[in-house]
Amino acid sequence: MRSRERLGRAGSPRRRLPALAALALVLTGCGIRPTQVPTDFGAAPSRVPCTPPQPDTDGQRARGFPVQAFLLCGASLVAVDRVVTVADGTDDDARRVAIAQGLLDQLAEEPSAGEKAAGYRTLVPRGLTASGPRAGDPQDALRLSTAPSGLGTTALAQLVCTLSDSAAAEGDGSVVLGGPDDGGLRRYTCTDAVRSGPGTTRPPSTPVASG
Repeated sequence: MRSRERLGRAGSPRRRLPALAALALVLTGCGIRPTQVPTDFGAAPSRVPCTPPQPDTDGQRARGFPVQAFLLCGASLVAVDRVVTVADGTDDDARRVAIAQGLLDQLAEEPSAGEKAAGYRTLVPRGLTASGPRAGDPQDALRLSTAPSGLGTTALAQLVCTLSDSAAAEGDGSVVLGGPDDGGLRRYTCTDAVRSGPGTTRPPSTPVASG
């Protein structure tokens, strides 16, 4: 009777588990992989973060010409496709201001449902307007209705990176911005550090003389 009890205990599931684990280690050492047991860690995310839905390119061209705006996703700035409309026959100076205003409006708009699902958001306030240079300002200057110094670090980073990468600037990765008063123009630059850390890295700038 005792021998049967010992045999029963030795063959129990509790006693077999260490033996199976040891066998798996031996097989692995011999180059034989044990069978993988599927594990349920929950459903996969429905959309990869910071991957916006594909834009309707044909529809965009019908409404205007495509541009890019920088939105916040995670802790970085990521470019998304947008559309800006400019009236036919607009001269170059007015066209540049119209593009700048269109980009400000796009930045202030809430991201689409698909973009929100992918993690996009914006901190640029609504109602921000742009105007061209005043007398004595450099030709490429843009005057904002709110002084850049009064904007939050992330919002300013969105503005600088968006405008400096558009036809509203000179195409050298910088943009000249000022407030509604007659002075305080500065040339702001969008750098890799700004794009990767817009909440902690304020766009670098240098003063620009105005007459």
